[in-house]
Amino acid sequence: MKSIDELQEEVIEEFSDFTDWMDKYQLLIDLGNDMQPLEACYKTDDNLIEGCQSRVWIHADYRDGLLHFSAESDALIVKGLIALLLRVLSGHTPQEILDADLYFIDSIGLKDHLSPTRSNGLLAMVKQMRVYAIAFKAKEDAEA
Repeated sequence: MKSIDELQEEVIEEFSDFTDWMDKYQLLIDLGNDMQPLEACYKTDDNLIEGCQSRVWIHADYRDGLLHFSAESDALIVKGLIALLLRVLSGHTPQEILDADLYFIDSIGLKDHLSPTRSNGLLAMVKQMRVYAIAFKAKEDAEA
């Protein structure tokens, strides 16, 4: 299993192949289109992310001490952002997710090339994934 930092380095490498931001946006759209659709039963108000301009649902499953995320959005670029977050954070322990410094967002230039509303949405998605990690870590600690 690759570490969160190793996965971030892969994302940075993938985006460094492109210098033009139109190409980077296309990569984001392609990543989003390659995602598995979220099962309809998870498209609930409970899984809907507050603070996103577009509709974004994130669902978390906890199996064998690891968090597995699935998600969907009705916006192409946002779907690509989610695909990156899932790739980097899914399949790790709650503690690893809480300890992660998500530097890839700045490194690939997303912060500078997203609209303020998309940036806020991205932060809201990261925050929700960390909230899931906090909840499952508390559950782990209670059961220990």
